[in-house]
Amino acid sequence: MKLEYLLLEKHGHVAMITLNRPEVLNALSAGLNAELARLLDHLETDDETHVVIITGNEKAFAAGADIKLMKDWSYMDVYKADFVSLDWERLSTFRKPSIAAVAGYALGGGCELAMMCDFIIAAENARFGQPEITLGTIPDPCSSQLNTPAPANDTRTV
Repeated sequence: MKLEYLLLEKHGHVAMITLNRPEVLNALSAGLNAELARLLDHLETDDETHVVIITGNEKAFAAGADIKLMKDWSYMDVYKADFVSLDWERLSTFRKPSIAAVAGYALGGGCELAMMCDFIIAAENARFGQPEITLGTIPDPCSSQLNTPAPANDTRTV
């Protein structure tokens, strides 16, 4: 599988996915989201992968949506492209354990990406936030639903 926005390393039964857009603090784009969804599809059916770690770099896990790419979009552009849910929700349905290894900024969609994982391991310099209000928007509705306790019958094992 050719990857443009992500790096994949395998360490035994652990797959480490690194967001790889450092020039924009790993800002999330439709291309990155689609690539992550396809990679998760592949890893979910790979019997040699038991757990997935998602990380960024020391400066940013993911600094949210790539606003420069979205600045000219209208509401209808986003709606018709199904931008928010098309590939975005894939991690929340991933059937193997997932870990967000967060250093640096995890803002907006980056914070939500981390919250979709089963576990978050945060470095001392990790900074979480929902800065959308400074852009005149609200956080994605799913962000308030992601911070819930795991059900008692969740039987995924590492």
